[in-house]
Amino acid sequence: MRQVLLCGALIVTLSMGIRHGFGLWLQPITQEQGWSRQTFSFAIAIQNLSWGVMGVFAGMLADKLGAFRVLLIGTACYALGVAGMALSPTPVLFALTAGVLIGAAQAGTTYAVIYGVIGRQLPAERRSWAMGVAAAAGSFGQFLMVPVEGQLIMQFGWHTALLILAAVALLIVPLAFGLREPRRAAASVHREQTIAQAVTEAFKYPSFGLLMAGYFVCGFQVVFIGVHMPSYLRDKGLSPEVASYALALIGLFNIFGTYLVGSLGQRLAKRKILAAIYLGRAIAIALFITVPISPLTVYLFAAMIGFLWLSTVPATNALVAQIFGVAHLSMLSGFVFLGHQVGSFLGVWLGGVLYDRTGSYDIVWYISIALGVFAALINLPVKESAIVRMAPRPA
Repeated sequence: MRQVLLCGALIVTLSMGIRHGFGLWLQPITQEQGWSRQTFSFAIAIQNLSWGVMGVFAGMLADKLGAFRVLLIGTACYALGVAGMALSPTPVLFALTAGVLIGAAQAGTTYAVIYGVIGRQLPAERRSWAMGVAAAAGSFGQFLMVPVEGQLIMQFGWHTALLILAAVALLIVPLAFGLREPRRAAASVHREQTIAQAVTEAFKYPSFGLLMAGYFVCGFQVVFIGVHMPSYLRDKGLSPEVASYALALIGLFNIFGTYLVGSLGQRLAKRKILAAIYLGRAIAIALFITVPISPLTVYLFAAMIGFLWLSTVPATNALVAQIFGVAHLSMLSGFVFLGHQVGSFLGVWLGGVLYDRTGSYDIVWYISIALGVFAALINLPVKESAIVRMAPRPA
């Protein structure tokens, strides 16, 4: 179990750490290529949508064949996609590499696949805690990798920095060997439902839809902030280093937030934890855009939003496992995450579109606040008890 948790956490550290720094490339790439911010934003929006759609199928494969093969395919896509970002001469190719390919890579190397292994290998009483540890690893990856990526851009230029990052992604391969599941372990997971039955059951259950809607808001907020905040701060006259440090602080404080939520999820109602997180985000964003901006206020906002950044992940996925069981956990987590990625698509894309049309990010900030309040309210009615299934009729 320790091996599974350690290797899973390190894989999430690399995979999430790399993608959290993509906002640092917005200005260097658009300025040199002569593209609009909307062009870059659209590619990252496609990336998030691809991640969500492919996450469902990656989850199905991981549930059926084990995580190892899915991780190998995902890693290959990651390296090719990041290298493609550096070598794409047109917006279409950039959207295919930075968007479709990297999105598919993230589907095969992040939470849905890793949480499926954790759910099958760890007992239920430690599941929420373990998912919190894995989510905290993703936050540590952001804290570690964003400043590294900023330095790579400064030292080598954005082209070479991306090629170096593509090589770094290949480090996931040796870690994937630690998540190879014995065939007997996969066979021991009792599947009383087919994939079609599991999907039908989930989508007929109202709480599943509420979790998807809440996760939609999560994606909208975090990807808009992660991609557009560096440019927002530059527009306000702050240096690029402030943005790098702010994103790193988000990752640092989210280590504590996700671990705390994972631990509290063993004792408190997860729906109430999720409601508090979303409401806290709305308050943090409202304060950030109200007070005069300075490096200090940016860092304080980064600490506040960072504590709430990915802390939705362990609570949401633990709820899916708690309600529906672990037999189809990767797939069902993939469906919930699809809601997250549709929100991510809209958040990052609207950020670029509305900026190009209005010269400001203000409208998207206001939308983020309203969505935070909405998500807090819709998580409260979620039913946390395990779903009751009719016993199958004897042959």
